[in-house]
Amino acid sequence: MIIRTKSYPRAALIGNPSDGYFGKTIAFVFENFHAEVILYETPDLEILPQERDRSIYKNIEGLYDDVRLYGYYGGIRLLKATIKRFFEYCRAHRIVLDNRNFTVKYHSDIPKRLGLAGSSAIITALTKALVKFYRIKIPKPLFANLVLSVETDELGIGAGLQDRVAQAYEQPVFMDFSKAIMEKRGFGDYETFDHRKLKNIYIAYHTDLSEGSEVFHNNIRTRFEEGDQQVISTMQQFAAITVKAKKSIEKGDLETLHQLMNENFDLRASMYQIGRENLKMIGLARKIGASAKFTGSGGAIIGLYKDDRMLKELTAMLKDNQIEVIIPKIVSKR
Repeated sequence: MIIRTKSYPRAALIGNPSDGYFGKTIAFVFENFHAEVILYETPDLEILPQERDRSIYKNIEGLYDDVRLYGYYGGIRLLKATIKRFFEYCRAHRIVLDNRNFTVKYHSDIPKRLGLAGSSAIITALTKALVKFYRIKIPKPLFANLVLSVETDELGIGAGLQDRVAQAYEQPVFMDFSKAIMEKRGFGDYETFDHRKLKNIYIAYHTDLSEGSEVFHNNIRTRFEEGDQQVISTMQQFAAITVKAKKSIEKGDLETLHQLMNENFDLRASMYQIGRENLKMIGLARKIGASAKFTGSGGAIIGLYKDDRMLKELTAMLKDNQIEVIIPKIVSKR
């Protein structure tokens, strides 16, 4: 039996980056891109390397380009860490796995290092495959926690929980990570809603940007843990914005949502150091009246456009600046 599983990039609609700081967010996944895992039974357990794991290059420039695009570690470490954490989860929950082995390989066309949760999509796809292969069940909140633990605990990658929640539920999700809830049970309150309530959304990304989330999060994390009141207050403001956004989505009030998305970015810019090209991308979108904020940690933006005319103008303007615009095909699996 050949098992094929897919997972999708995440777009943070509002509230980010408060998901790692007891905040509130709304996010969804979209199927314009995907990570896929293929897993099948074999005598030995084997992980097959893919393009980002190669170690033979045409020349020194080829090595340079590969490292610039994929980093030093490729995707094998993601798969090994996922399998290890999956085994530990099953052992901790007294889930007995049968004595079968498998071969696994992966592929992903999710744009790299643009804050679209491409790494966690690979981890999520593999975890889904392992669940199917061993015929077990993991509740979605715990599934999201397991995927997060691969990155934070096993690989030491700074990350918040919202990416994995959206990828686990595969529906637009309002997430409440309030401290009392998280400390009591280890996961937040998650409320899914109909993707058709999200209208006139665009996503844009600059193909030359490559600023990973760990770059953005580390200093803020330290300040938060040390009780920095500015950081704590700002995260609370992100959460408040998200509650307002949820109400505006329920009412179909796109104008208020538009304003809140801009406010989300402005609040972030008041505390984070934003790169010049990221600021330029935000500015270009806002110049013609679209809202704009980061989908994650930078490199890609998300916002609302008013009508088809504005979308056409937005697409043309950003294309002139080597910025790709897409309309996200929001996943909504029930």
